[in-house]
Amino acid sequence: MILGIGTDIIEVARIQASFEKFGDRFLQRLLLPNEIKYCLSHRVPGPFIAARFAAKEAISKAFGTGIGAQLGWHDMEVGRKESGQPFVILHGKGEELLNQRAASRVLVSLSHTQAHATAIAVLES
Repeated sequence: MILGIGTDIIEVARIQASFEKFGDRFLQRLLLPNEIKYCLSHRVPGPFIAARFAAKEAISKAFGTGIGAQLGWHDMEVGRKESGQPFVILHGKGEELLNQRAASRVLVSLSHTQAHATAIAVLES
């Protein structure tokens, strides 16, 4: 059963500009080490950073919390299977919210172009 759904879209240029201005500090605020490694493995990391930003926003909307005191940037991680399929790993407050909502998992789908990145997340029981 679906318990929550969230979506987000972001301009890649906005994320790329923040990355260029603030560098590692920006990445470390939003992403976990494996996410940073994956994004920086691309010649142009902006779309990949933006997709993870959108995913975390979408996940927070599926939980109904937004990003803040109940769910932070580092409480969610976007992993990637060998096939390229993204998956969600929850940490700390993310795991707590999953249990509080009596949910079993969060599904996520990402897409991006040079201009935009988007994500949808579904909270399932």
